[in-house]
Amino acid sequence: MTDLKILGIDTSGKTASVAITDGERLLWEKSVYTKLTHSQVILPMVKQALEECGLDFGDLDCAAVANGPGSYTGLRIGVGAVKGMCMGCKELKCAGVSTLLALAYNCLEFNGRIISVMRARPKIVYVGEFVSDSTRIMRTGVDRVCAEEELFSQGLFDRVMLTGDCAAEIKEKYFAQNDGVITAPAADRLQKASSLCMTVERNPEMLVTADRLEVSYLQATKAEKDKAHRDI
Repeated sequence: MTDLKILGIDTSGKTASVAITDGERLLWEKSVYTKLTHSQVILPMVKQALEECGLDFGDLDCAAVANGPGSYTGLRIGVGAVKGMCMGCKELKCAGVSTLLALAYNCLEFNGRIISVMRARPKIVYVGEFVSDSTRIMRTGVDRVCAEEELFSQGLFDRVMLTGDCAAEIKEKYFAQNDGVITAPAADRLQKASSLCMTVERNPEMLVTADRLEVSYLQATKAEKDKAHRDI
């Protein structure tokens, strides 16, 4: 772990979340399950966080942001905001963090296999698979988008924690009688900016300059799909 002062921003889902950590403490965090657009709420939340911590951008080492998968619009808002911050404060580094990896860090204290699962569209999920030793999360596969039946229908799972916005649905549908598969507590199934900060603290190699920060959608955007349809 490093003693980085990190601002975390997550706009990848319905929850808008901002946090500040300093490597030892969570200094500030606020998560709002909102019907407003993230562009309306996220920058005022950042301003509030900095003011209440007595900090400005020059005091930060890094701005971490969920860079996907998730809401196309939400991801662009978050990544765009962080790019703007870093371009306005040249000393500020940034880090794009997989939404699925950050969700796994919600469950860091669990010792075993963690599967982060988010709804992409009906019967289709974003999924990331990890293992935790209660101090660090390690990947066992790449983030991907797939049919939920492809992953879960065989039901051969033991000592697994499910997290993410459709974790409870997956548990009920495929593992209702399997006590070896559990769901994370409700508060740990949605995105939290503090988990972005924690991910970067334990993986400082994620730090990049703003020009290298990119969104990872995992599937074609609507504009790309529309273009492909027109080109047929």
